[in-house]
Amino acid sequence: MQFTYDSLAKSDVLKIENENYKHIIKARRHKVGDILAFRNLEDSFLYFYEITLIDKRSAILNLKSSEEKIVEVNNKLHIGWCIVDPKTIEKELPYLNELGVEKITFIPCDYSQNNFKLNIEKMEKILINSSQQCGRSSYIKLEMASSLDEFIKANPDSFMINFSNKNIEECKSEIKIVIIGCEGGFSKAEVENFNKEKIVGFNTPLILKSQTAVTAVASKILI
Repeated sequence: MQFTYDSLAKSDVLKIENENYKHIIKARRHKVGDILAFRNLEDSFLYFYEITLIDKRSAILNLKSSEEKIVEVNNKLHIGWCIVDPKTIEKELPYLNELGVEKITFIPCDYSQNNFKLNIEKMEKILINSSQQCGRSSYIKLEMASSLDEFIKANPDSFMINFSNKNIEECKSEIKIVIIGCEGGFSKAEVENFNKEKIVGFNTPLILKSQTAVTAVASKILI
């Protein structure tokens, strides 16, 4: 782990309990006097704490120093992801976070299954764990849109990934916002109502799953 997340990191004294205690004291076997890096993931600072007291269920740490350290990719990417199975999303989130995706907005589309319910709190915990591992100084912002039309109105510069003779390589430097379909892709009406000049595809004859397409897009644009 590159750092430990604690929402209170910045305060002069930290008391760690539960999962952080188990990980730092029980698993990593840190002792009194050790210096550990923390982030609150709200600002861009690393906070360095010294363990000063350990008991059976908690530990006390005192702030020793701080350092502003921004760890982010240079490019920005906002993904509009038509809703798929939450298990699929949760599995893919760490990879997208490591690649540096800035924001994901989940969109109910014509082929989305209406019974899928997204647990944003659970997904944020997955992203926090990912940032602790990869060192990113933030994590992906997660939002919900009420419809594809609403998303496009709010983000008129969006591109769409679909079957197209226009390859994403031709315009990837222009893409800051991109819409990925769910399993089954986009409906005929959704495609027809979209700006044809902003529909792009991959140089492959193969049909990609939604999660494959979303990771491929992020990789091409961000790294």
